[in-house]
Amino acid sequence: MNYRILGNTVPAVEVDLTAGESVYTQSGGMAWMSEGVSMTTNTRGGVLKGLGRVFSGESMFMATYTAEKNSSICFASTVPGAVLPVNVSEHGGFIIQKGAFLCAQDSVSLETVFRKKLGAGLFGGEGFIMQKLTGSGMVWLEVDGDAVEKELAQGEVIKVDTGNVVGFDPSVGYEIEMVKGLGNILLGGEGLFLTVLTGPGKVVLQTQNFMDFAGRIASYIPQRQ
Repeated sequence: MNYRILGNTVPAVEVDLTAGESVYTQSGGMAWMSEGVSMTTNTRGGVLKGLGRVFSGESMFMATYTAEKNSSICFASTVPGAVLPVNVSEHGGFIIQKGAFLCAQDSVSLETVFRKKLGAGLFGGEGFIMQKLTGSGMVWLEVDGDAVEKELAQGEVIKVDTGNVVGFDPSVGYEIEMVKGLGNILLGGEGLFLTVLTGPGKVVLQTQNFMDFAGRIASYIPQRQ
């Protein structure tokens, strides 16, 4: 399957489809397409899987686009950043942060996963709910800002603000750690918790946390009295 990344500020991916090939995205994710592409919309896996996606910040319904003849279709990101292609087959699956999924080949499965440990669930914020990609084929991820890829060695640890995690290999350990020191908690401005990723495996980070950015913009909006 051929594809092209278009644009730099708010990029998109344009995918070439041969007759019978399919890609899917969350509802409303398509930007444009050529003639000869049909669309079907459903919960893709049943109501429970659809509800799981709602918890992970995605749409309950997914739209699948199938080429009836050689065609092309484009999916655009929603914020300034990057579109990152990932071959799920090469990773044996991939774990991604909620909101990172843009689109994927029909042969890739997407499901919601929850952290088992209570600490991660109660305090990890957006890191509590993740999405797991399995199967074979390509997926395209939406990255806020620029993508930074790191290959962690066995036992190597990196601590990340939760909102700056895009995804990681299933072999990477994932925990939540509380910031140490009362002064750091009260005055540090980084929140109470950090995501701790332990190798081996690939980790993808993003240079911008759009939720933090949106919060800063909102703070400048006058409030009605």
